[in-house]
Amino acid sequence: MTGSTRVSATITGIGLVTPVGRGVADFFGAICTGRSGLVRPPDGHGAAGATEAVGIAPDIDPTTVLPRNEVLGADRFLIMALAAADDAMRDAALEVGRDVDPLRIAVVVSSGAGGLTTYEAQAKAREERGRTAVSAYLYPGFLPNMAAARIAIRYGIQGYSSCIATACAAGAHAVAEALRLIRAGDADVVVCGGAESPLGPTGTAGFANARALATGWSDPTQASRPFDRRRNGFVLGEGAGIMVVERAGHADARGVAGYADIIGWGATTDAFHPTSPRADGAGAAQSMRRAVADAGVEATDVGYINAHGTSTKRGDVAETRAVHTAFGTHAPAVSSTKGVTGHLLGGAGAVEAAATALTMTYGLLPPTHNLDEPDPACDLDHVRGHARPARPRAALSNSFAFGGHNVSLMFGPPSTARAREAEAAPVVTTTDQR
Repeated sequence: MTGSTRVSATITGIGLVTPVGRGVADFFGAICTGRSGLVRPPDGHGAAGATEAVGIAPDIDPTTVLPRNEVLGADRFLIMALAAADDAMRDAALEVGRDVDPLRIAVVVSSGAGGLTTYEAQAKAREERGRTAVSAYLYPGFLPNMAAARIAIRYGIQGYSSCIATACAAGAHAVAEALRLIRAGDADVVVCGGAESPLGPTGTAGFANARALATGWSDPTQASRPFDRRRNGFVLGEGAGIMVVERAGHADARGVAGYADIIGWGATTDAFHPTSPRADGAGAAQSMRRAVADAGVEATDVGYINAHGTSTKRGDVAETRAVHTAFGTHAPAVSSTKGVTGHLLGGAGAVEAAATALTMTYGLLPPTHNLDEPDPACDLDHVRGHARPARPRAALSNSFAFGGHNVSLMFGPPSTARAREAEAAPVVTTTDQR
């Protein structure tokens, strides 16, 4: 794979619904300042009693994204995905039919489990009240592909449409697919991302019983501690991240600058274990190497890695080893935004891809929250305490998943004409103005 001569794919719109808020400003401000979105599950919440900390996204009125007569049975992951898509399309100032042919825009929106809480509620209704208690809207309400389908319906998108269900790598796979579609000439615009709402009683209990979740923290904001010596599990969260990605020439025709370019991707499979990563991180390292090669950059050009960094004992060490293997003596700055958001499972890769793109836009690398005492086995150049000013030539976002799925996405500055003009514009000083 050689990405240097390929068509550029520019992110022109971002929509985020996360435990730290909705929208780019709230989200990026939180991850840069360490404002946590982690809370103790309130009484009556699906996760209450199973875990001590969760990341709960803001409530959304479903009638703002679906017709009132279609709200019944629509899972929360779907509502969040539609809300994030609305924000991303508005941010991109893109109208299907006016700005892009409906057949030339695609949608790839993924989820790890889809409407798990809806399925659970309907199964309980059947058990308690019989077969007729199950909603006729069960399948259109919970299927993982319904986020992509509903977004297509809402905007009249008639091109390629898909949902990639690769657990915690699903959102990142969707972004990679957007790049593939644009490079292949199969779409001029792709709406891509991921969404997850896994905070029901059964799903949460499953992770708790597997001893995967953080425990023993009286303050829930301290529970997610990527790479920290005291970490003892991840914090389950919910959210959605949707991006509008355009062929750079298409964005130029609209006069749009964009946030950043997606310049490369890499993917591998550990072929090792259903839930545990390879201890040596070999598959993850190869994923990163492929992203570097596909982007047509050198490893030394990569100045920042938004780590998968879930706050688990094994996962963080394996990723550390993978970074060392992939980059050798070069030490990119590393941070994990899961310290404030928790782990959004199938939504994580898309939300963190957006975070990485925003570092290119604003020249700030967010710190890892709660990284008070780095584990000696996680000896990386951690961004700690405060956001670090930097404008790397290239930045990487990692997503790894149950099943051994590894995805790495590479980002660079936007290549649109407007972005180049802004970069070339002279700095105006007070003297110049006189």
